[in-house]
Amino acid sequence: MHQFLPFAWFQGQCIPFEEAKISIATHALHYGTGAFGGMRAIPDPQNSNAMLLFRADRHARRLSQSARLLLTELSEETIMEALIAVLKANQPKQPIYLRPFVYTSDLGIAPRLHDIETDFLIYALPLGDYLSPEGVSCRISSWTRQEDRSLPLRGKISGAYITSSLAKTEAVQSGFDEALLLNSRGKVSEASGMNLFIVRDGQLITPGVDQDILEGITRASVIELAKAMDISVVERPVDKTELFIADEVFLTGTAAKITPIRKIESTELNSSRPMMMALKDRLVAITEGRDSAFEHWVNRIPLD
Repeated sequence: MHQFLPFAWFQGQCIPFEEAKISIATHALHYGTGAFGGMRAIPDPQNSNAMLLFRADRHARRLSQSARLLLTELSEETIMEALIAVLKANQPKQPIYLRPFVYTSDLGIAPRLHDIETDFLIYALPLGDYLSPEGVSCRISSWTRQEDRSLPLRGKISGAYITSSLAKTEAVQSGFDEALLLNSRGKVSEASGMNLFIVRDGQLITPGVDQDILEGITRASVIELAKAMDISVVERPVDKTELFIADEVFLTGTAAKITPIRKIESTELNSSRPMMMALKDRLVAITEGRDSAFEHWVNRIPLD
């Protein structure tokens, strides 16, 4: 049973979560014509009446760009104002996950993006570890990551997540925690909802934006952070076989944070992950507002 925070943003205002309802005829429900975001907020260790949002500006920008891919306008300012309103209405005292969603709210039956009503909502729920911090087991999915020429993959378009859902369930039902998807060219793309990194010979390597990945905000943060720590970063195609011989393999995402992969298929991976741990420790310090060099990545939101 899910426990949601008591107030949601719906139709331009904060209302009780139970009252935020949509029609069964809602266009986005039938055609996947929506785009969502996800961000974590944690209590401010320095102020019991404030929350810390990690890179809220980047999240707002991506959702605004995703909305434009759906031919609708949703400004970054509108998103930020609604996020702050939701936090103040709910007064959370524990780490939470916020889910903003822009969608076609029209009740028409034609699949289209023109001449159609849209709306924007936000809800939130408590969230600890999405994946085990001890590491996850993965299988190579039989499903292929979509191509950008068939779907606008630079947005978090809700309809695109049917592939992620199929891959995740296939993995779990065959005894694994998570799925890794290859793209149509046979290169490693990403997991069901996370980006992937490997370490080889002291280099941090990740599939580039030309590999049909989602341009993850945690991914971009890890790359920038690694460069600041004088770690060599390479964005390039990654072959499946590289996963089995890499020195370290890990996933990144807002929900997953930084999570190691301990096993792929029947192969146990290296349990020593010094580069990943250095990046993870630094990222945790940043998200908790304890790193002055990256304090601009954290938004402090007073709840009063």
